[in-house]
Amino acid sequence: MKIKYTLILFLIILISCSKIENKICLKDKCFNVEIADSNEERSEGLMFRDSLDLDKGMLFIFDEEGKYDFWMKNMKIPLDIIWINEDKEAVYVHKNTPPCPENVCFSVVPDKEAKYVLEINPGVIDINIGDKLEIDYGRDN
Repeated sequence: MKIKYTLILFLIILISCSKIENKICLKDKCFNVEIADSNEERSEGLMFRDSLDLDKGMLFIFDEEGKYDFWMKNMKIPLDIIWINEDKEAVYVHKNTPPCPENVCFSVVPDKEAKYVLEINPGVIDINIGDKLEIDYGRDN
């Protein structure tokens, strides 16, 4: 019986230690990202957060490429927002996007289609249109 419980405990530890890290890299800078790939997760995004670690971000994943607009409703911090196409190239960048003043929110509308959108702290990386990113979020991508 003791061996059975020890084996179960070992498996639980092994599973928790093998947690897949989701990350996105550009040049020599990488970010650990939370994934938002459902409508509910994409709607909530980073709302109501007081801060975001410099090496963290959120990666929004869409089923297909499109022109996805973003707004900063209920945000407390500014963000750099980067639209990335299926080829994992930056196609549109909106830097230092401020939180909305109360009841007055504008949408940032990209002029190119994207499959991914990355939100990170403003100014932590210099990114330009056409820059290639490495995206690893733990499944075929």
